Amino acid sequence: MSLSKQYYTGVSLVFISAIGFGLLPIFALYAYQGGVNVTTLLLLRFSLAAVCYFVLVLINKVNIKLDKNLLVLLFVMGSIFYMLQSNFYLAAVQYIPASVAVLIFYTHPIFVAVLSLIFYKESLTSNILISILISIIGLTMVLGSDFGGLSARGLMLAGGAALVYSCYIVLGQRVLKQLPVMVASLMVTMFASFSLLAIGIATNSLNFNMQPMAWMALAGMVAFSTVLSVFTFFRGISLIGSTKASILSMVEPLTTIGFSALLFGERMSWLQLAGGLAVLAGSLLVITAGKPVAGVSEKSLD
Repeated sequence: MSLSKQYYTGVSLVFISAIGFGLLPIFALYAYQGGVNVTTLLLLRFSLAAVCYFVLVLINKVNIKLDKNLLVLLFVMGSIFYMLQSNFYLAAVQYIPASVAVLIFYTHPIFVAVLSLIFYKESLTSNILISILISIIGLTMVLGSDFGGLSARGLMLAGGAALVYSCYIVLGQRVLKQLPVMVASLMVTMFASFSLLAIGIATNSLNFNMQPMAWMALAGMVAFSTVLSVFTFFRGISLIGSTKASILSMVEPLTTIGFSALLFGERMSWLQLAGGLAVLAGSLLVITAGKPVAGVSEKSLD
Protein backbone atom coordinates (compact mmCIF):
# COMPACT_ATOMS: atom_id res chain seq x y z
CA MET A 1 0.00 0.00 0.00
CA SER A 2 1.44 3.38 -1.00
CA LEU A 3 1.90 6.01 1.70
CA SER A 4 -0.79 8.31 0.27
CA LYS A 5 -3.29 5.46 -0.09
CA GLN A 6 -2.43 4.28 3.41
CA TYR A 7 -3.06 7.75 4.79
CA TYR A 8 -6.42 8.33 3.14
CA THR A 9 -7.52 4.81 4.03
CA GLY A 10 -6.75 5.64 7.66
CA VAL A 11 -8.71 8.90 7.44
CA SER A 12 -11.72 7.09 5.96
CA LEU A 13 -11.61 4.43 8.68
CA VAL A 14 -11.57 7.05 11.45
CA PHE A 15 -14.58 8.77 9.89
CA ILE A 16 -16.42 5.42 9.74
CA SER A 17 -15.63 4.83 13.42
CA ALA A 18 -16.90 8.34 14.27
CA ILE A 19 -20.22 7.61 12.57
CA GLY A 20 -20.54 4.35 14.49
CA PHE A 21 -19.63 5.91 17.83
CA GLY A 22 -21.94 8.83 17.05
CA LEU A 23 -24.84 6.37 16.82
CA LEU A 24 -24.07 5.08 20.34
CA PRO A 25 -26.26 7.61 22.22
CA ILE A 26 -29.13 6.93 19.80
CA PHE A 27 -28.99 3.19 20.44
CA ALA A 28 -28.55 3.83 24.18
CA LEU A 29 -31.69 5.98 24.30
CA TYR A 30 -33.80 3.19 22.80
CA ALA A 31 -32.12 0.63 25.09
CA TYR A 32 -32.90 2.67 28.20
CA GLN A 33 -36.52 2.92 27.07
CA GLY A 34 -36.47 -0.89 26.95
CA GLY A 35 -35.65 -1.11 30.65
CA VAL A 36 -31.89 -1.70 30.78
CA ASN A 37 -29.53 0.12 33.17
CA VAL A 38 -26.11 1.54 32.35
CA THR A 39 -23.94 -1.20 33.89
CA THR A 40 -25.91 -4.03 32.30
CA LEU A 41 -25.93 -2.30 28.92
CA LEU A 42 -22.17 -1.71 28.93
CA LEU A 43 -21.47 -5.27 30.09
CA LEU A 44 -23.60 -6.76 27.31
CA ARG A 45 -22.14 -4.34 24.77
CA PHE A 46 -18.53 -5.29 25.42
CA SER A 47 -19.02 -9.00 26.13
CA LEU A 48 -21.04 -9.58 22.95
CA ALA A 49 -18.55 -7.53 20.95
CA ALA A 50 -15.73 -9.68 22.33
CA VAL A 51 -17.59 -12.81 21.19
CA CYS A 52 -17.98 -11.31 17.70
CA TYR A 53 -14.28 -10.45 17.52
CA PHE A 54 -13.36 -13.96 18.69
CA VAL A 55 -15.45 -15.49 15.90
CA LEU A 56 -13.85 -13.13 13.36
CA VAL A 57 -10.38 -14.03 14.61
CA LEU A 58 -11.16 -17.73 14.15
CA ILE A 59 -12.73 -17.27 10.70
CA ASN A 60 -9.83 -15.16 9.45
CA LYS A 61 -7.28 -17.42 11.17
CA VAL A 62 -5.56 -14.43 12.74
CA ASN A 63 -2.49 -15.44 14.67
CA ILE A 64 -2.75 -14.62 18.38
CA LYS A 65 0.64 -14.29 20.05
CA LEU A 66 0.62 -12.33 23.28
CA ASP A 67 3.56 -11.92 25.60
CA LYS A 68 3.25 -10.78 29.20
CA ASN A 69 3.96 -7.13 28.39
CA LEU A 70 1.28 -6.97 25.70
CA LEU A 71 -1.25 -8.61 28.01
CA VAL A 72 -0.55 -6.00 30.68
CA LEU A 73 -0.95 -3.15 28.18
CA LEU A 74 -4.22 -4.58 26.84
CA PHE A 75 -5.50 -5.10 30.37
CA VAL A 76 -4.74 -1.48 31.21
CA MET A 77 -6.45 -0.29 28.01
CA GLY A 78 -9.62 -2.33 28.47
CA SER A 79 -10.11 -2.93 32.18
CA ILE A 80 -8.87 0.46 33.36
CA PHE A 81 -8.79 3.19 30.70
CA TYR A 82 -11.86 2.24 28.65
CA MET A 83 -13.88 1.33 31.72
CA LEU A 84 -12.92 4.52 33.59
CA GLN A 85 -13.64 6.71 30.57
CA SER A 86 -17.17 5.32 30.26
CA ASN A 87 -17.91 5.65 33.97
CA PHE A 88 -16.36 9.12 34.36
CA TYR A 89 -18.38 10.49 31.47
CA LEU A 90 -21.65 8.94 32.60
CA ALA A 91 -21.04 10.26 36.11
CA ALA A 92 -20.16 13.75 34.81
CA VAL A 93 -23.53 14.24 33.10
CA GLN A 94 -25.20 13.75 36.48
CA TYR A 95 -23.60 16.97 37.72
CA ILE A 96 -23.20 19.19 34.65
CA PRO A 97 -25.17 19.62 31.39
CA ALA A 98 -24.40 16.96 28.79
CA SER A 99 -23.35 19.66 26.31
CA VAL A 100 -20.69 20.92 28.71
CA ALA A 101 -19.50 17.38 29.42
CA VAL A 102 -19.18 16.68 25.68
CA LEU A 103 -17.24 19.89 25.10
CA ILE A 104 -14.80 19.07 27.88
CA PHE A 105 -14.46 15.46 26.75
CA TYR A 106 -13.63 16.51 23.20
CA THR A 107 -10.62 18.44 24.42
CA HIS A 108 -8.93 15.03 24.44
CA PRO A 109 -7.08 15.70 21.14
CA ILE A 110 -5.04 18.29 23.05
CA PHE A 111 -3.99 15.68 25.60
CA VAL A 112 -3.32 13.16 22.84
CA ALA A 113 -1.13 15.65 20.98
CA VAL A 114 0.90 16.42 24.12
CA LEU A 115 1.26 12.76 25.13
CA SER A 116 2.25 11.80 21.58
CA LEU A 117 4.90 14.53 21.65
CA ILE A 118 6.26 13.19 24.95
CA PHE A 119 6.20 9.46 24.18
CA TYR A 120 6.40 9.25 20.38
CA LYS A 121 8.15 12.53 19.53
CA GLU A 122 5.30 13.48 17.16
CA SER A 123 5.68 17.13 16.18
CA LEU A 124 3.00 19.65 17.12
CA THR A 125 2.68 21.50 13.84
CA SER A 126 0.79 24.75 13.45
CA ASN A 127 -1.81 22.93 11.33
CA ILE A 128 -2.49 20.46 14.13
CA LEU A 129 -2.87 23.21 16.74
CA ILE A 130 -5.08 25.33 14.48
CA SER A 131 -7.27 22.36 13.58
CA ILE A 132 -7.80 21.54 17.26
CA LEU A 133 -8.75 25.15 17.99
CA ILE A 134 -11.15 25.40 15.03
CA SER A 135 -12.81 22.08 15.90
CA ILE A 136 -13.32 22.99 19.57
CA ILE A 137 -14.82 26.38 18.61
CA GLY A 138 -17.08 24.58 16.15
CA LEU A 139 -18.22 22.08 18.79
CA THR A 140 -18.99 24.96 21.17
CA MET A 141 -21.23 26.48 18.49
CA VAL A 142 -22.91 23.16 17.72
CA LEU A 143 -23.58 22.01 21.25
CA GLY A 144 -24.07 25.29 23.07
CA SER A 145 -23.56 25.47 26.82
CA ASP A 146 -24.83 27.08 29.97
CA PHE A 147 -21.72 27.73 32.02
CA GLY A 148 -23.49 29.21 35.03
CA GLY A 149 -23.22 27.43 38.39
CA LEU A 150 -21.30 24.41 37.17
CA SER A 151 -20.38 21.66 39.59
CA ALA A 152 -16.64 21.31 40.21
CA ARG A 153 -17.12 17.56 40.60
CA GLY A 154 -18.80 17.32 37.21
CA LEU A 155 -16.06 19.34 35.54
CA MET A 156 -13.36 17.15 37.10
CA LEU A 157 -15.13 13.97 36.02
CA ALA A 158 -15.50 15.19 32.42
CA GLY A 159 -11.86 16.29 32.37
CA GLY A 160 -10.86 12.94 33.83
CA ALA A 161 -12.77 11.16 31.07
CA ALA A 162 -10.90 13.19 28.44
CA LEU A 163 -7.51 12.49 30.03
CA VAL A 164 -8.15 8.76 30.50
CA TYR A 165 -9.41 8.40 26.94
CA SER A 166 -6.29 10.19 25.71
CA CYS A 167 -4.12 7.67 27.51
CA TYR A 168 -6.20 4.88 25.94
CA ILE A 169 -5.64 6.27 22.43
CA VAL A 170 -1.91 6.88 22.87
CA LEU A 171 -1.34 3.47 24.43
CA GLY A 172 -3.35 1.95 21.59
CA GLN A 173 -0.87 3.31 19.05
CA ARG A 174 1.94 1.50 20.86
CA VAL A 175 0.01 -1.78 21.07
CA LEU A 176 -0.97 -1.67 17.39
CA LYS A 177 2.68 -1.67 16.35
CA GLN A 178 2.97 -5.17 17.83
CA LEU A 179 -0.45 -6.73 17.40
CA PRO A 180 -3.10 -7.25 14.67
CA VAL A 181 -5.98 -4.80 14.98
CA MET A 182 -8.58 -7.56 15.30
CA VAL A 183 -6.75 -9.19 18.19
CA ALA A 184 -6.33 -5.84 19.96
CA SER A 185 -10.06 -5.16 19.54
CA LEU A 186 -10.88 -8.60 20.96
CA MET A 187 -8.68 -8.20 24.01
CA VAL A 188 -9.75 -4.63 24.84
CA THR A 189 -13.48 -5.43 24.71
CA MET A 190 -12.95 -8.66 26.63
CA PHE A 191 -11.02 -6.95 29.44
CA ALA A 192 -13.58 -4.12 29.56
CA SER A 193 -16.37 -6.69 29.98
CA PHE A 194 -14.47 -8.36 32.83
CA SER A 195 -14.25 -5.07 34.73
CA LEU A 196 -17.92 -4.27 34.15
CA LEU A 197 -18.93 -7.77 35.30
CA ALA A 198 -16.97 -7.26 38.51
CA ILE A 199 -18.57 -3.84 39.04
CA GLY A 200 -22.04 -5.20 38.33
CA ILE A 201 -21.63 -8.07 40.80
CA ALA A 202 -20.11 -5.82 43.46
CA THR A 203 -22.92 -3.26 43.18
CA ASN A 204 -25.68 -5.80 42.52
CA SER A 205 -26.74 -3.66 39.55
CA LEU A 206 -27.05 -6.28 36.81
CA ASN A 207 -30.58 -6.79 35.50
CA PHE A 208 -31.18 -8.73 32.28
CA ASN A 209 -34.98 -8.42 32.35
CA MET A 210 -35.14 -6.28 29.21
CA GLN A 211 -37.88 -5.55 26.69
CA PRO A 212 -37.42 -6.50 23.00
CA MET A 213 -36.69 -2.84 22.17
CA ALA A 214 -33.63 -2.93 24.42
CA TRP A 215 -32.31 -6.11 22.81
CA MET A 216 -32.75 -4.66 19.32
CA ALA A 217 -30.96 -1.46 20.32
CA LEU A 218 -28.22 -3.52 21.92
CA ALA A 219 -27.73 -5.45 18.68
CA GLY A 220 -27.21 -2.20 16.78
CA MET A 221 -24.89 -0.89 19.47
CA VAL A 222 -22.74 -4.02 19.35
CA ALA A 223 -22.59 -4.27 15.55
CA PHE A 224 -22.16 -0.62 14.56
CA SER A 225 -21.03 1.28 17.69
CA THR A 226 -18.59 -1.32 19.01
CA VAL A 227 -17.43 -4.10 16.65
CA LEU A 228 -17.22 -1.87 13.57
CA SER A 229 -16.22 1.33 15.36
CA VAL A 230 -13.51 -0.02 17.65
CA PHE A 231 -11.91 -1.97 14.80
CA THR A 232 -11.93 0.94 12.32
CA PHE A 233 -10.67 3.40 14.95
CA PHE A 234 -7.78 1.14 15.94
CA ARG A 235 -6.83 0.53 12.34
CA GLY A 236 -7.11 4.22 11.62
CA ILE A 237 -4.70 4.94 14.47
CA SER A 238 -2.27 2.39 13.06
CA LEU A 239 -2.28 4.18 9.70
CA ILE A 240 -2.34 7.90 10.58
CA GLY A 241 -1.31 8.12 14.24
CA SER A 242 -3.17 8.87 17.46
CA THR A 243 -3.12 12.69 17.26
CA LYS A 244 -4.71 12.97 13.81
CA ALA A 245 -7.19 10.18 14.57
CA SER A 246 -8.37 11.91 17.75
CA ILE A 247 -8.89 15.22 15.92
CA LEU A 248 -10.82 13.61 13.08
CA SER A 249 -13.02 11.79 15.61
CA MET A 250 -14.38 15.18 16.70
CA VAL A 251 -16.97 14.83 13.92
CA GLU A 252 -18.64 12.19 16.11
CA PRO A 253 -21.03 14.63 17.89
CA LEU A 254 -22.14 15.90 14.47
CA THR A 255 -23.25 12.35 13.65
CA THR A 256 -25.24 12.16 16.88
CA ILE A 257 -26.93 15.50 16.25
CA GLY A 258 -27.66 14.64 12.62
CA PHE A 259 -29.33 11.33 13.43
CA SER A 260 -31.22 12.94 16.33
CA ALA A 261 -32.63 15.46 13.85
CA LEU A 262 -33.67 12.68 11.46
CA LEU A 263 -35.16 10.34 14.06
CA PHE A 264 -36.53 12.70 16.69
CA GLY A 265 -37.28 15.81 14.64
CA GLU A 266 -34.71 17.94 16.47
CA ARG A 267 -33.83 21.08 14.51
CA MET A 268 -30.42 22.69 14.16
CA SER A 269 -30.01 26.46 14.28
CA TRP A 270 -27.89 28.41 11.81
CA LEU A 271 -25.27 28.78 14.56
CA GLN A 272 -25.14 25.00 14.97
CA LEU A 273 -24.83 24.50 11.22
CA ALA A 274 -21.97 27.01 11.12
CA GLY A 275 -20.31 25.19 14.02
CA GLY A 276 -20.64 21.88 12.18
CA LEU A 277 -18.92 23.39 9.16
CA ALA A 278 -16.13 24.63 11.46
CA VAL A 279 -15.58 21.12 12.83
CA LEU A 280 -15.43 19.77 9.30
CA ALA A 281 -13.01 22.55 8.35
CA GLY A 282 -10.74 21.52 11.23
CA SER A 283 -10.83 17.93 10.00
CA LEU A 284 -10.12 19.03 6.44
CA LEU A 285 -7.04 20.91 7.65
CA VAL A 286 -5.74 17.70 9.24
CA ILE A 287 -6.47 15.66 6.11
CA THR A 288 -4.76 18.02 3.66
CA ALA A 289 -1.70 18.58 5.84
CA GLY A 290 -1.23 15.08 7.23
CA LYS A 291 1.18 12.27 6.53
CA PRO A 292 0.99 8.56 7.39
CA VAL A 293 2.35 7.55 10.76
CA ALA A 294 5.88 6.23 10.58
CA GLY A 295 7.06 2.84 11.73
CA VAL A 296 3.76 0.98 11.51
CA SER A 297 4.22 -2.74 11.88
CA GLU A 298 2.79 -5.00 9.18
CA LYS A 299 1.02 -6.88 11.95
CA SER A 300 -1.24 -3.90 12.58
CA LEU A 301 -2.50 -4.09 9.01
CA ASP A 302 -3.71 -7.69 9.29
